[in-house]
Amino acid sequence: MPASTTVPDAAAPSTGLPAATKLIIGLLLGSTFVVILNETLMGVAIPTLIESLGITASLAQWLTTAFMLTLAVVIPITGYLLQRFQTRPMFLLAMSLFTIGTVIGAIAPGFEVLLLARVVQAAGTGIIFPLLFTTVFGLVPPDRRGRVVGLISTVIAVAPAFGPSVSGLILSFADWRWLFITMIPFAVAALVIGAAKVVNIGEPRPGRLDVLSVLLSIPGFGGLVYGLAQLGDVGRAPVSERAEATTAAITALVIGLVALALFVWRQLRLQRRDAALLDLRTFQQRQFAVSIAIVMVAAMALFGAIILIPLFVQDVIGATALISGLIILPGALLQGLAAPWIGRRYDAVGPTSLVIPGAVLLSVSMWGMAMLTAATPLWLIAFANIGLSMGLALLFTPLLTNGLSALPPKLNSHGSAIVGTMQQVSGAAGIALFISIAAAFGGGGPDEASVTAEGVRAAFTVGAIIATLVIPAVFFVRRTPNGAPTAAAEAAPETAPEASPVA
Repeated sequence: MPASTTVPDAAAPSTGLPAATKLIIGLLLGSTFVVILNETLMGVAIPTLIESLGITASLAQWLTTAFMLTLAVVIPITGYLLQRFQTRPMFLLAMSLFTIGTVIGAIAPGFEVLLLARVVQAAGTGIIFPLLFTTVFGLVPPDRRGRVVGLISTVIAVAPAFGPSVSGLILSFADWRWLFITMIPFAVAALVIGAAKVVNIGEPRPGRLDVLSVLLSIPGFGGLVYGLAQLGDVGRAPVSERAEATTAAITALVIGLVALALFVWRQLRLQRRDAALLDLRTFQQRQFAVSIAIVMVAAMALFGAIILIPLFVQDVIGATALISGLIILPGALLQGLAAPWIGRRYDAVGPTSLVIPGAVLLSVSMWGMAMLTAATPLWLIAFANIGLSMGLALLFTPLLTNGLSALPPKLNSHGSAIVGTMQQVSGAAGIALFISIAAAFGGGGPDEASVTAEGVRAAFTVGAIIATLVIPAVFFVRRTPNGAPTAAAEAAPETAPEASPVA
């Protein structure tokens, strides 16, 4: 298919979205599921890799840290890339990088090549997420975006929950290489189908890449995510090693914040002539700014709970790693199942009736987790996590839809890049906050790095206080007017198709 191909036509009036549009979105959703699932496979495999490769735990941890750092560096740049290049080449680049990285991982002879594989995989992953949102908000009319973002939320909720289980299942009968081998068919299939079916959406806008912005974004976002990740690791280290680790983490954070301040200053100057790498005029749209601020707090709660609940179940209650993973799974599955309905509800009535009960449920669930003890039954922990997951489901889909819908079309790609970047930063911040507080109030001995009930209660208490502050914030969320034209609408005939559900 030639590179000049544009958005598919409007299709017959009897359909909700053109069949070609559904195919493109479905392919992007499937690819996103694969790359997110892959991202979470490695955590469970760390002990196996330490033994198989003969490396230290700190070195093995770089397989996940390097992945996060690459995402933090790549995602901010996608705002520029998605304006400069069209949909098809960007999709092919993303899935080609992911596929190449997966193949390298499958044949890696040692740690160094395996680390390279993870970096290449992450480079492809960092493009897919903003590309998905930019495509959806370029093709889908405003009155149907909620249900499509609901499908995206399903993928985002379910894929990470399946990752540890799939990884554990593979490692129970095969070596670590099969974590990559099993991903290859899915990656190749997405690449081949995408090469045949994905078309270009809209017209690229010429622009010069500001090298200084790129150079500032690397230590800025990279230093911030690395410092937060290291701060979280400090909480899991023996007390005798924490002082040195804390110094390294704070140093990275200071470098990151200084570079990020310079990056923001540079963007404010460049955006005056539409030349910014990451256009910050998105935050001038009040509903985008409010929505993203709440999403960041919610993401901190999500990632903090995901890391702390399994540690509590294993270290305090004494359950197995498999049981700790299964406790998280029901909440994630219910969140995924509820997201499409929540999206349709948003399209029908707007965000207010969803985000208010979502914020309340998130707060109540966090306060419930703040009362966990060593005697708490596993079913009650799973029930509390279900409440947390449902609260997040009621927040994520409406807020992301409402916030991104507030942006004019020319800022869609920048808004998508900002959402991806903020989720990476807030996820790292949530893990660092919860683990650090749990360690500080854990009362363990000088050489103990395990989680205690006292520390977990302290961490969830702070999380509950933060979640409670979200409740008044959601009252500022107002439905975005459905006035921004999409790329599909601009290219379509004057007679609009009759609306019907996407899925």
